[in-house]
Amino acid sequence: MKNLIKKWNQLSLVKQIIIGLIIGIILAVAIPEAAKPIVILGSLFVGALKSIAPVLVLFLVMSAIAQHKSGHQTNMKSIIGLYLLGTFLAGLIAVIVSFIIPVSLTLAKGAEDLAAPGGVTEVLKALLLNVVDNPVKALFNANYIGILAWAVVLGIALRSAPDTTKTMISNFSDAVSKMVTWVIKVAPLGIMGLVIDSITTNGIESLLSYGKLLAVLIGCMLFVALVVNPIIVYTAIRQNPYPLVFKCIKESGITAFFTRSSAANIPVNMKLCEKLGLDKDTYSVSIPLGATINMAGAAVTISVLTLAAVHTLDIHVDIPTAIILSVLSAVCACGASGVAGGSLLLIPLACSLFGIPNDVAMQVVGVGFIIGVLQDSFETSLNSSTDVLFTATAEFKKWRKEGKKIEINKAA
Repeated sequence: MKNLIKKWNQLSLVKQIIIGLIIGIILAVAIPEAAKPIVILGSLFVGALKSIAPVLVLFLVMSAIAQHKSGHQTNMKSIIGLYLLGTFLAGLIAVIVSFIIPVSLTLAKGAEDLAAPGGVTEVLKALLLNVVDNPVKALFNANYIGILAWAVVLGIALRSAPDTTKTMISNFSDAVSKMVTWVIKVAPLGIMGLVIDSITTNGIESLLSYGKLLAVLIGCMLFVALVVNPIIVYTAIRQNPYPLVFKCIKESGITAFFTRSSAANIPVNMKLCEKLGLDKDTYSVSIPLGATINMAGAAVTISVLTLAAVHTLDIHVDIPTAIILSVLSAVCACGASGVAGGSLLLIPLACSLFGIPNDVAMQVVGVGFIIGVLQDSFETSLNSSTDVLFTATAEFKKWRKEGKKIEINKAA
């Protein structure tokens, strides 16, 4: 047994996760009823990540800003620019593909009781109100915009504090980071439980009738991840981007695929940034911010499902309106919550651009929930892995300008 544990610990986390994934699939297919109790492992894993992430963000950001040295430059402007560019291009790609491969829907009931925002102003207003949310409430509700705002304000206020106070905050930050390491170590068991839950609960049958829609959605997301994002990275660092792209997909995307929550994947992304040797002052802010505003996958979902509703109702769409939809989907995506299915409730907002009534739009949301087991998994995987990708890209671009050698292959 000791030798087995030793060999297991020698494996990389990614290999451990793949083994957990394979075991989960085998158990779910071979003995679904007997495997159902194992589902609790997935719930515990995601629950632990969601619980620790808000505290981690608060202390990391507060500590980084309190101890920030004057003259030390961060890359936040570049990172935010990359976030917004990536989200807009994802929405644009989705619009173009939806015109090339039009999809019609068999509308589904079941989402009528959910409340969707009434306009872009309402989405932006909610974002601004989240900034000034009560700090305790922000932690309780995992409101990362509010947590970031309070962490930044507290960090600035603590810059003039004694070194002993700063050391104490730094020690708290290190302790929470250590707790995150413990949670991530049980990822293989957690993902095994999540896989069993997904297969035994949803199966594949319910997805078959929406095969074309899923193909368009997933195809767009894969194109963004494997073509658009690498082009953006190459433009910035002038080196082969794929080692970095695949590193982010492998170590961040796989976990996000199963947790289906950008918020829950924040600790995983923080750990990956540390492995890549990135500036802690930067990634401690950019990663939780990315979980809120870097939503390329959400932009794809909003655009594709909205235009599917348009094609279903045989509504004519001209090119200027399609471009407006790309911008609107990017803005809406930035307002999507970093939880499973967060982007779906913004579809009625995009549908209103074409005069589609809310009751029909909510039926489209119902379709989204049916295919959510795959759609939301791919969406979150793209969103979360891109947080690290663009944070690293901005850092490597800075290194290139300073004449430092960028060894992506070594880092990856």
